[in-house]
Amino acid sequence: MTMQGYQQAYLQAQNVTESPRQTEYRILARITSAMIKAEQQGHTEVVRAVHWNRRLWLTLQSDCASEDNGLPDAMRAGIISLAIWVDKHSRKVLKREADLAPMIEVNRNIMEGLSGG
Repeated sequence: MTMQGYQQAYLQAQNVTESPRQTEYRILARITSAMIKAEQQGHTEVVRAVHWNRRLWLTLQSDCASEDNGLPDAMRAGIISLAIWVDKHSRKVLKREADLAPMIEVNRNIMEGLSGG
């Protein structure tokens, strides 16, 4: 699937009865769960989970770079910075130079913010 296809799927998911925050939380929860499980299942599953996480963060980065995004500039910049970090850390994980724990923690922190915690 292309980046445009992922963005379209992301936008379509927002049209469901849940709020965008709920959609983002749900997607992050599924991906984070997949990363946690992948740690016990071996490198092939780690690769799948990392790619899924990376695609989400690239979509968030693209959305935040859009002039149509309604988030405050500082928040958009923070999300873009996190997305860049996720991309760099993902490469290290895929080369077995780092583990998933920091990315899992980032996702959990974002989920906490989305839930109002």
